[in-house]
Amino acid sequence: MDRGEGCEIHENAYWDLQTYLGLRENLAVNEGARSFIHESSRKRTPLGHAHREHVRDLSIEQIREMYRQAVSRLLDRVADTEEFFRAGIVAIDITESDPFTGDRAGHEDEIIGTKEKTDEYAYQWATIQLVGNAVPIVLDARPVRKGDTRKEIVEDLLDSAEATVHVDNVLMDREFDSQNILEMISQRGLSYVVPKRMQTSEKAQAKRLLKRGKDRYETDRKFHLADNEWHSTTLIYRRKENSEHTDHRQYSVFMTNRKSGLLSEYGYQWEIESGYKSIKRFMGATTSKDFGLRFFYFAFACLLYSIWRAVDLLVQVQLTGEYEHSPIVTADNMLTLVKKETGIG
Repeated sequence: MDRGEGCEIHENAYWDLQTYLGLRENLAVNEGARSFIHESSRKRTPLGHAHREHVRDLSIEQIREMYRQAVSRLLDRVADTEEFFRAGIVAIDITESDPFTGDRAGHEDEIIGTKEKTDEYAYQWATIQLVGNAVPIVLDARPVRKGDTRKEIVEDLLDSAEATVHVDNVLMDREFDSQNILEMISQRGLSYVVPKRMQTSEKAQAKRLLKRGKDRYETDRKFHLADNEWHSTTLIYRRKENSEHTDHRQYSVFMTNRKSGLLSEYGYQWEIESGYKSIKRFMGATTSKDFGLRFFYFAFACLLYSIWRAVDLLVQVQLTGEYEHSPIVTADNMLTLVKKETGIG
């Protein structure tokens, strides 16, 4: 933070306050700042309005750079453990805030709607996260604005992730099933598994499989890119167990540029959705329409989540010599640890 000279309140007090907000559900900054005065061990702490003003002064790029630096330090800490390097799988996805119910005039490029194409509006954020056997650290986050293409989002997040960790495989939801995105990933030497939205040809194939009673089917496919350029991929049809449907909807279609065994890894994609639920628990409450402030709250929540999961990794390795994905350190445990180490309430 650039607060000029002669500031009486230490910069870390602002980070302490944001952590305090994040470790309590739905706590807004004004109320949180009043409570923080009594619970902090610091002599001087920021007031709510001062905290907001300093956060608003940060640009999106400044927030992202601060986040990447913090995650880099976190990765350096967990990199000492063998368990951290067991997988190079990342998942990319987009999440959204609770539906926005106020007047979005002047903010139409930022409060852009929901992924389900309803008549509601919401802020959207994209992240890239380690999944699989690795500790589920959120490597980077970025806001999603009107006009941002899915390819731009994926390329940006992969650039950031590959500058930090080794990446082998990329998992994404079906909203990223564009052949141009898949080609870009292949050109980087990475593998991918992405579910495909079923068009007429896929529905027809699924109907034939259903008629034949086949549970699985693979076929190579080329998708047109431009002029004489094509993207080659493999389509894998898989019949869902205990499906509620009786027609072709029993089947899901996945695309991959590697051997079909990678399909089993797609199950790790749910981890990013599960992570979003915890991340949102770490977010401070706000009604502000300031885009930078909103993103800062989300990014800081991603950092708290990542710290929690990194602490859990270190504790598990210390106690058992192994890392099981299900955490033994709860979010409440982390609150106790933070309070003990920092005096944050």
